[in-house]
Amino acid sequence: MSGHSKWNNIKRKKEKTDGAKAKIFTKVGREISVAVREGGSDPNNNGKLRDLIAKAKSLNVPNDNIQRIIKKAEGLDKTEFEAITYEGYGPGGIAMMVETLTDNRNRTAADMRHYFDKNGGNLGAMGCVSYLFTKKGMIVLDLEDKDADEAMMDALDAGAEDFDAGEDMAQVTTDPDMFSDVRQALEDKGYSFLSADIAMIPSTTTALSDEAQMTSMAKLLDALEDNDDVQNVWHNLENEDDLDR
Repeated sequence: MSGHSKWNNIKRKKEKTDGAKAKIFTKVGREISVAVREGGSDPNNNGKLRDLIAKAKSLNVPNDNIQRIIKKAEGLDKTEFEAITYEGYGPGGIAMMVETLTDNRNRTAADMRHYFDKNGGNLGAMGCVSYLFTKKGMIVLDLEDKDADEAMMDALDAGAEDFDAGEDMAQVTTDPDMFSDVRQALEDKGYSFLSADIAMIPSTTTALSDEAQMTSMAKLLDALEDNDDVQNVWHNLENEDDLDR
């Protein structure tokens, strides 16, 4: 994917995040709740929770909200969330992976089937597209008032695999097992994150040229991202910039 497309996508997702705070709070809140139940409420002893708090802050979730979510998770809220990843194909054969956290797998499965069927795609069996993706840690740094060369050295010294600078921002790629260490090292150095998460990176990309398929793909992505159960959507569409969203 071209650098132009990548940076535009990051900016657009950031802008969309800022305009849909309630939805984002719900999604990251579920992740935090699961992390608290699995590893406790102290981020000093729960690396997953520590990473999610950093993710929440990068998404502009206020600290008071984060603390309320943690308190609720360690208190009386007994809602159990199950992590389920759906795989399938979007319009034009675009490979897609949809990560969910749900308290009702039947409802979520029905929703996923409906979204794909309605928008020219189809769900597949587990493993049908996951081989096309590689799990990586992805950290996007805010480089405003920061030196890109210094940031690159700090990232690589911390154990990052790759560093790609854009205008006022940089993308740091890590092995998933090194993600937490690299993120913490950069935070300790005073860097701010535009995003910080584990991502599924496609090994190959596919472009759509058919206008109807592009419209259907945009509708499918919007439907998935609007669903509270959906945490992440990964795909190998090359020309996402051209979608009308």
